[in-house]
Amino acid sequence: MTNQTDTVFASADIQEQILQAFHFRHATKVFDPERKIGDDEFNTILESARLSPSSFGMEPWQLLIVQSPDKRELFRDFTWGANGAFNGTAGQLGTASHFAIFLAHTGATMTHHSDYLQRHMKEVKQLPDEVIGFINGAYQKFQEQDFGIEGDRQITDWSARQAYIALANMMTTAALMGIDSCPIEGFEMDKASAVLEQYFGIDPAIYQPVVMVAFGYRAGAPAHPKTRRELDHLVTWA
Repeated sequence: MTNQTDTVFASADIQEQILQAFHFRHATKVFDPERKIGDDEFNTILESARLSPSSFGMEPWQLLIVQSPDKRELFRDFTWGANGAFNGTAGQLGTASHFAIFLAHTGATMTHHSDYLQRHMKEVKQLPDEVIGFINGAYQKFQEQDFGIEGDRQITDWSARQAYIALANMMTTAALMGIDSCPIEGFEMDKASAVLEQYFGIDPAIYQPVVMVAFGYRAGAPAHPKTRRELDHLVTWA
């Protein structure tokens, strides 16, 4: 039988594991190309994304995993944050075990009362009609009045904010398993979108690339220690 003391020690152990994972994680610029993440481990990382929360439960993003070296090379010229040009390496594009691109839904699907959202609430969320009607009204008020999210770019940016929740959970899950990662915003969005349309069949009217992320195992120790603001500079209590 578990008593309160056991629970406290278990909680403290979990807290230590979490903090160790965050200290371990760093933006890995070069991975060991010979080390690959196992399928079971990467599926756990993907599940952490799938189970992540999103505003209104709309899940306004898709995840594209690019494993073919040839297809990764399609992004090299304009993905300066992952092509290794600044350090003379193959970068994350050439060395990561797994390379992913988050695609954010645009206003074509995420505007209130859209056909896509009606299907999502009916088929995925399995909500009754009266609840769907309530959410439609609340979501419309949220977009038009509360947050003023009406233009296509604004809706895409809102979708991207939801994707970043999943992104963070993926990286934390990876770190807890001793797997490295690096989020990447260093790319030209228009050119990435054009490649996605031409070579991957992704409609830019529906999806826009908002962030990339590489996973694998570091090729070497971090060049610099982790630096962050002190907690009392970051948090205000009221």
